Amino acid sequence: MRIIGHLDMDSFFASLEERASPQFKGKPIVVGSDPKEGKGRGVVSTANYLARSYGIHSAMPISKAWRLSLQAQGDGKEPVIFLPSNFSLYERSSQEVLEIIRRYSSCVEQGSIDEFYFDLSPYVDYVQAEVVCQNIKKAVLSEEKVTCSIGIAPNKLLAKIATGLNKPDGLSVIKEEGIREALDSLCINRIPGIGPKTEEALNKIGIVLIKDLMKLSELELESMLHNAGKAIYHKVRGFDDSPLVESRELQSIGEQSTFENDTIEPEIVIPMIIKLCDDVFSRVKKEGFSSFGKIVLAVRFSDFKTFSSSKSFLNQFMDIGIMKKEFLKLILPYLDKRKNPLMKKIRLVGIRVEKLDKLT
Repeated sequence: MRIIGHLDMDSFFASLEERASPQFKGKPIVVGSDPKEGKGRGVVSTANYLARSYGIHSAMPISKAWRLSLQAQGDGKEPVIFLPSNFSLYERSSQEVLEIIRRYSSCVEQGSIDEFYFDLSPYVDYVQAEVVCQNIKKAVLSEEKVTCSIGIAPNKLLAKIATGLNKPDGLSVIKEEGIREALDSLCINRIPGIGPKTEEALNKIGIVLIKDLMKLSELELESMLHNAGKAIYHKVRGFDDSPLVESRELQSIGEQSTFENDTIEPEIVIPMIIKLCDDVFSRVKKEGFSSFGKIVLAVRFSDFKTFSSSKSFLNQFMDIGIMKKEFLKLILPYLDKRKNPLMKKIRLVGIRVEKLDKLT
């Protein structure tokens, strides 16, 4: 019998900031871009549960989060504490959580910096699997001083859905025989792949809950949602045979920055690329890596369309001069008509390095 666990950290970034600065405990916290008194142009990375009660959530424009904070203050609530992202702190804790899970499971897949899938099949039944997951939760709280939520189910899809049933600091189980009971009353946005636009379109025709989606045939879903229709047809039925892909090491390190004003001026964009290179190179060294073999550039234009360019190297290297030179080669075509024929202004640039290696 296949049993899969899914662990999701609770308001991970904000929780770690509370841990680092105990004076913030019990206060609404938002981690992300500088709000600049409502004129900031970035987004919210995460909000703790108190800030969420103000209506603030991840990926929300930071300017809107600022306005919601002011609105909450007007209602007599505490102002939100806005903090910049500290990715080296988050990545260190993420690695520690990964190592904790590995004490209990021989196969762990890291889905993102704050979520993990892991194999519980060797524990034979759900009773033992629950005991193991309680031990994982206790270890994370004891060693990292933050909470997590865990879902247990026959596959990755259902395990992830189970995690969201009882957050924060929860543990939920969906067994094969309980799939319909667990899923039917949930909103359709609990299904991975159903984003805000798809949800809105389905809501307009009366499809609000997963049980409503169950009434549609595969052909009907395909005609409505095109390529995604078939996948969603299977997901609402709890079908998922995707394997666990074991995580071993941090796979990439990156940074990004949003410009105060959209720009295409080389004298503004190039210094930002140089600064990002310095920041990433410093993090690569701090994490103990000796070289990397691939660089990736991301460019987001003023219309929010994002493009990327990358370069792989035959020989790994660890040279800040070469790194800057190669990233400049990647960005320059976006500053002229080679990769930017309409000469659109740039909103955000991001860089990352991949194929990281350590000296053995």
